[in-house]
Parts: sequence; C-alpha cells; structure tokens
Amino acid sequence: MKRRTWTRAVIQVCVALFFLFCVILPILRMLARITPEGFRTMVSSPQFLPAVRHSVTTGLTATVLTLVLAFAAAWCLERVPIRGKAVFSTLFVLPMLIPSISHAFGLVTLFGANGFLTNLLGLRGSIYGFWGIVAGSVMYSFPVAFLMFAGILQYEDGTQYQAATVLGIPKLRQFTGITLPYMKKTLLSAFFAVFTMIVTDYGVPLTVGGKVRTLSTLMYTEAAAKTNYDGGSVIGAFLLLPAIVAFVIDLLNPERGQGAYVSDPVSPSGGAFAKVAAYAYSVCVGLAVLLPVGAFGLIMFERKYPVDPSFTMEHIRTSLNRGAGTYLLHSLLYALLAGVFGTLLAFVCAYLTARAKGAFSKGIHLISITSMSIPGLVLGLSYVIFFHSSPIYGTVLLIALANSMHFFASPYLMMYQTLGKVNPDLEDVGLTLGVGRLHVVKDVILPKVRFTMLEMFTYFFVNSMMTISAVSFLAPPSPKPVALMLSQFSDQLLTEQAAFVSLLILGVNLALKVVGNLLRRRARA
Repeated sequence: MKRRTWTRAVIQVCVALFFLFCVILPILRMLARITPEGFRTMVSSPQFLPAVRHSVTTGLTATVLTLVLAFAAAWCLERVPIRGKAVFSTLFVLPMLIPSISHAFGLVTLFGANGFLTNLLGLRGSIYGFWGIVAGSVMYSFPVAFLMFAGILQYEDGTQYQAATVLGIPKLRQFTGITLPYMKKTLLSAFFAVFTMIVTDYGVPLTVGGKVRTLSTLMYTEAAAKTNYDGGSVIGAFLLLPAIVAFVIDLLNPERGQGAYVSDPVSPSGGAFAKVAAYAYSVCVGLAVLLPVGAFGLIMFERKYPVDPSFTMEHIRTSLNRGAGTYLLHSLLYALLAGVFGTLLAFVCAYLTARAKGAFSKGIHLISITSMSIPGLVLGLSYVIFFHSSPIYGTVLLIALANSMHFFASPYLMMYQTLGKVNPDLEDVGLTLGVGRLHVVKDVILPKVRFTMLEMFTYFFVNSMMTISAVSFLAPPSPKPVALMLSQFSDQLLTEQAAFVSLLILGVNLALKVVGNLLRRRARA
C-alpha cells in the first residue's frame, strides 16, 4: 500500500512540475517583461484602444451568434429523430479541419468585390470590416461550440424529463427548468472558449478585417513581424484576461453531477414540424460551411483569380515546387508527436483527477481546463521568451510541446468525462484481489476508453496540422509546418496557391477522420 501511495505521489509531483515549467512559468516570464514605460508606450499608441474596442465588439457579437447557432445544431442532432446525423455531424466540424485564414479567403471568394455570389446576385456592400470578421469568426469557432454542446447533451439523464411529462409540465418549462441548469457549466465554458478563440485569432481579421484592426493582429505585427516582444507581452497580458476570468469562474463553480451515471438517456422526440425544421436548419448550416470552402478550393484551378478564370494545374505544380510536399511531411511529424505525447499526458492527468480525489486533483483539473483559454499567440510568445536559451528551442520538440499544451483542454475533458462513467470501484476490487493499479488500468480501463483515446489523438493531430498561431513564433527556418505557407502566399497575393495548401491540409485531416471512423466501426463489429 505504501509503495502504491509513493508511486502515485511521484506521478503527481511530475505532472505538477510539468505544468509549472510548460504553462505557468512561461506565462509569468512573459508578463515579467512588461515595464511601466513599455506599458504606457503600448497603451498610449493610436492603434491600441481601437484594437481593444474592435476585439471586444467583434468577439462578443461572434461569440453570441456562434453559441446560439451551435446549440441549435446540437439540439437538432441530439434531440430530434432525423436521419443522416453522421453526415451532418461531419459537415458541422469541417471548418475545424482547416486554418481560420482559409475561412476568410472563402468569404472573400464568395462575397468579395469579384466574388461568385456578389456577381451572381448583384450584391452591394463589402465583406471587409466588422461583419467580415464576425462571419469568419463564427465559421471558425462553430465546430468547437457544437462539439461541446453535442457531447454534453448525449449524457443528460432522461428520467427528469419523463417525470416532468407525467406531471404535465410544458416543453418550454422543461427546457428552462431542466436543460438550461444542466447546461450552465458547459455554456460558461463554451462562452470563454469561443470568445478566446475569436479574440486571439489573427487569420480572419488579417484577411477580411480591412481597416478594422484587432488586438490579435496588432500583437502579430508587434511580436512576430517587428520582434517587439515587450510590446507583444503587453498585448498578451490583455489577451490573457478571458483565461483569468474563466479560472475564477471554474473556482466558484466546481464540476457537479455531469460525471454521474446516466440511468436512462434522453430519447430524440418531435413531430413532423420539428423534423422538417431540424432538416432545414441542418441543411442551411451545412451549406454555409461547404460553400466558402468549396468556392475557395475552386480558385486553385483558375489561372488568375478573378481576372482569368481559365482552367490550369499550374498553381498545384508551383506550390509543390516551392516545397509544399516537404512542408506537409514536417507538419505530419509535428502533428504525430503532439498527438502521441498530448494523448498520453491528457490520459494521465484525467486519470489522476477523475479517479483520485483531493486538493491536488482539483488543482490539476483547474489548470487543465483553464489552458483552453490561453491564447495560442500568448503561448507562442511566452515559449519564445522562456525557452530561448534552452536546448529544445528551434526544434521539432518545442513545437510539439506547444501544440500539446495549446490544445490540451478538450482532449483532457473528453477523457475526464469518460473515466467518470467507468465503475469507480475497479481499483478497490483489484486491490482486494491483489491486482495492482497499473494492471487494472492496462487490462480493464484502457480497453474501455480506447475510442476516447482515438478521439483525443485525432483532436491533437488535426489541430496541430492546421494551427498558425503559436507556431508562427516557434517555427524554425526549417522544417516549417505547411500551415505557415498560407500566410506566406497571402502576403504575396498568391491566393490560388493558398487554396491548394488549404485543401492539402483539409485532405489529410479528413483522411484521418475517415480512418478513425473505420477503426471504430471495425472494433464494434
């Protein structure tokens, strides 16, 4: 018993030290660069206050729209008995398989001055500016909110609804009295996750922002382009505010009840009108996702968009000659390392927090879920400052580490919720029978959660393939990830080649999704 307790304590200390050196200390080191003079210089600059205002207004508008649209989509698939749910689910998460800058390019292709729909429908106005940022941000963040809502709706207990129906409580009252309180924690988490994603993304505002500059584009310009790390640290401190607020809210609203057993899942229900409305809404959302991606993909076959629409394959050959294939192999290496390491670390942390109670477990849980709110730009800059003189700086390992930390929270929560539904007495039974905890994990628990492990690996891999935030600071001259070619082609106005790179990333991520689905079906057959 003492040996097992000692082993667990060693693992806990190792995990705590890892988060200390890979999350807390880099952030503190970045904040330590802020001086009163540097703070006053940045805050008093003519670009700063307008950037703050634009970030807040576009972020809040896009976040509210995203949460409403994603909740409705999740409700249609989880609560209404419609067919084709697998197809709709795939469509809804499609935007998370490509970089955010691709969504912005897609909007320009459709609604720009010479866009397909602009010319077809004779539209007036401009996609550039406030509403362009909002539209691109909604597309970019929609899949994350949808997955969070769909995941939690799957685990809601239906006995309360059955009792409410017997008592004659109307559906609307059931929704406000049962569903919304149950969703409170997830709604708060989704709000801060989506708001942080939108406010810290620079791909969309860089492409369709026009004269509307945000804090993310200002930080990218200061820290990445001008290497003004002191000014970038000031902006990074402001971008960290949502993470701090989210941390405080998590402290005040601890997890309750969502890890409990579900005795009777909620069954989809609804009449003909509900089905028609769900189908119509799902189709509209699917088209809204497909059109920008498809339109942007088509221009890679145009000789020169929008001047010469004649068919050509030259842009594909040019992109490959400029190293797109080699960059893709580099990205695969980054994604594979982040996927393996991130999945193992997330499993260990989730096991410690879901299967072992105590103050330490609560602390690891808080830092794990709060990492979701740490912007990629901030994490990248903090890593540059903290690891600059270390042996891993400028190597593949540092980028894999940054990606693992950047995307850690969602896979961790996947495993945390899954382990909460595994019989909590397994380890005690094993101890009674003389079977060690490690054997119980290896022989009993891991087989039960293998599909969640696959989902975790896929999440790390897909996001590592398409991210351009943290890696824009950390990527060495060689090997660079393929996603950074998008910014390079965008700066050179080579839109057609950027479209090819986007579809290259999308193709790899879709292939991984297909392989994962096939493995799950084969294992369940």
